[in-house]
Amino acid sequence: MAASIPGRAEAYALLTEFNKSENLLKHGLTVEAVMRHFAVLQGEDPEKWGVIGLIHDLDYEQFPDRHCIKTGEILTSRGWPEDYIRAVVSHGWGLCSDVEPLEVMEKILFTIDELTGLITAVVYVRPSKSILDLEVKSVKKKWKEKSFAAGANREVILKGCGMLGMDLDDVIRETIEGMKKAAAELGLKGTG
Repeated sequence: MAASIPGRAEAYALLTEFNKSENLLKHGLTVEAVMRHFAVLQGEDPEKWGVIGLIHDLDYEQFPDRHCIKTGEILTSRGWPEDYIRAVVSHGWGLCSDVEPLEVMEKILFTIDELTGLITAVVYVRPSKSILDLEVKSVKKKWKEKSFAAGANREVILKGCGMLGMDLDDVIRETIEGMKKAAAELGLKGTG
């Protein structure tokens, strides 16, 4: 039996079934927005990429010690397509998964997952509290402060940039652009 192609509504229902934390839900929405943006840049399917971004941390709240592995099990048991499962599991490569990102979609997810957290943290400390006026140089300034958003693994981001053959500045710029498209939904539109 061929796996059915999951849509956004199904993915969001699954995400909220396993996650109640507002921060994790917003992170899923953030990664979804950025993945959709990169899909358009790559001439790929933004629906597919968005769904994968939305559910990439499906298991993190309930099964942090089995992160990625448990998501693979959940999605397999629900009949999700193998390429969706592989993409999601590969975002934890070298940390909690031995599945290496090979496809461009997988490499982008691997790279921007940590980066979205760093960018969100930068937005929160800005006077405007807005992603809409955020520039790459502001992110790069905070990037250098190792204690700032210390949970955002900069080595993973740089490794991902290398796999993509993209400059860090370009990845930051496009990640910001993707986040801007969902600024209101993500609570990053700011105070102005």
